[in-house]
Amino acid sequence: MEKKSTHLRNFILFLAAAAALSLGVWLFFFGRDKDGKDTELPGSDRVDTGFVVTGPDSFDSADTAILVDKDEKEGKVTFLNLVLGKRYTLTMDGTTRLYDKYGDAVAIGQIEVGDIVDVTFLKSRKHLTTMKLSATAWVYGNVERYEMDFVRGEMSIGSEVYKLTSNTQYVSEGRSIEAMDLNPEDVLEVQGIDKQVLSVRVEKGHGYLRLTNDENFVGGWIEIGKTKIQRITEDMLLLVPEGNYQVSISHRGGGGTKSVAIRRDEETTLDIGDLEIPEPQTGMVVFSLTPPDAELYVDGEKAEASTPVVLEYGLHQIIVRAEGYQSITQYIRVAQESVGINVSLDTVAGAEEQEKDQDEDSSSSSEADTTTNYYKVYVDAPEGAEVYLDGNYVGISPCSFKKVAGVHVLILRKSGFETKSVTIQLDDSDKDMSYSFADLTPQKPSAGTGSGNSSSN
Repeated sequence: MEKKSTHLRNFILFLAAAAALSLGVWLFFFGRDKDGKDTELPGSDRVDTGFVVTGPDSFDSADTAILVDKDEKEGKVTFLNLVLGKRYTLTMDGTTRLYDKYGDAVAIGQIEVGDIVDVTFLKSRKHLTTMKLSATAWVYGNVERYEMDFVRGEMSIGSEVYKLTSNTQYVSEGRSIEAMDLNPEDVLEVQGIDKQVLSVRVEKGHGYLRLTNDENFVGGWIEIGKTKIQRITEDMLLLVPEGNYQVSISHRGGGGTKSVAIRRDEETTLDIGDLEIPEPQTGMVVFSLTPPDAELYVDGEKAEASTPVVLEYGLHQIIVRAEGYQSITQYIRVAQESVGINVSLDTVAGAEEQEKDQDEDSSSSSEADTTTNYYKVYVDAPEGAEVYLDGNYVGISPCSFKKVAGVHVLILRKSGFETKSVTIQLDDSDKDMSYSFADLTPQKPSAGTGSGNSSSN
């Protein structure tokens, strides 16, 4: 019995000695500071083996950057450094922790390409330790009222003006795009820091609408939803925000309404051959203008406002202008035998006399012109593509059209390729301008020209 007790006591002493030895070895290299954190002891000669033991908090670098790409399958994320403008790629695994701007844990799917993030990482191993939506960044979602001036490098959101930089990223459906791929009708999410816009993401994009069997309606009007009204021209191709719409067609008192679904970056055709144009009905429109000597134009033709104007049932465009007053362009619908229209112009302080040869139709600036006494815009590439200016057919590239200062949308279309739109900003300089765009992307085998479901109402 005494022998067994001796063995047990020796075994316990052996365990205690082993534990003390292990603790001594650890204390030889590390100690604890006053806050209880591990710290290397002064004078300890550690040998760098190149092996780094990583943990949930291991990092040697930190950055505020833009997430420009992510590959969840491969576990890789790419960032753009805001100071140097350089990209770098890190790997992530089960130890990587992701947070929203409030510090709550999120999944990788909740952080999107284009987000501004604060990251920590091990540079030596290119390993992402943490990624957090930056609390210093501001985010504006569902932005519809905006203007982008790429010449001046500015973006106006409401009444605020922000700076576009070389680091500003433009994103649509998780992939990077060019600034000119944006369209003024796109709905955006904008992110930035201070007065700089760093990320522009398309929340609601655009598609294309083409009318077929529209011969009887050329010269009439098309209304898409409640905001887009345009005269119908031959071979027109309209850029329309994605969504579901009621499309109204009117000409000489005839037409009708159809439903159409516009999908992002797809072309939809709408057959209006079944719409009828009955015997035209007319109504008398009595205009009351302020000032009384204002000039009146109806559908691009000058009209006498002092007497009733006979117009066919349907939609008509009117322009009212007078020297020293702000001109008005609006649309009226004639649907009864007689109607009165009151138009009052606002004065413009110091307004100059308007040019006598000013275009009478506000939409004429987007149509091709056959004269040559003006500066031109040339579209040289891609070759063989149909070119549309603000929805109106121009020609097959290489081609040209009249230069009119302002922001315009070009649509490039070619059979077997994806239709593409670009936004251009033309200055008022006395010189021609030329554009050569990249080749169009071939359509995928499963992709084809969209066919909108339409029905008469």
